[in-house]
Amino acid sequence: MVRILLVCSAGMSTSLMVNKMKAAAEQKGIEAKIWAVADAEAAGEIGEADIMMLGPQIRFQEKKMKGIAGDKPVVVIDMKAYGMMNGAAVLDKALSVLNGEG
Repeated sequence: MVRILLVCSAGMSTSLMVNKMKAAAEQKGIEAKIWAVADAEAAGEIGEADIMMLGPQIRFQEKKMKGIAGDKPVVVIDMKAYGMMNGAAVLDKALSVLNGEG
């Protein structure tokens, strides 16, 4: 099971991305736990995650989030994929990072 934590400022648009990513994971036969929280809640949630993905709107917090995440990867979601709500592309990015490919 892959566990992907999405972090944004309020959790609204990222919740839609979570649904798109869950659908993509199901389509690919990947067992995944994908959830979203506001940036203020990230520290309390990172323990459950394999990777933290940041919404493009909080990319300026990347350094802070890397400090919170410890040895877990932190990736900023591609702005184009986020804007188009391309859950498959965002899922693929998370998987490639977790597999040491990107």
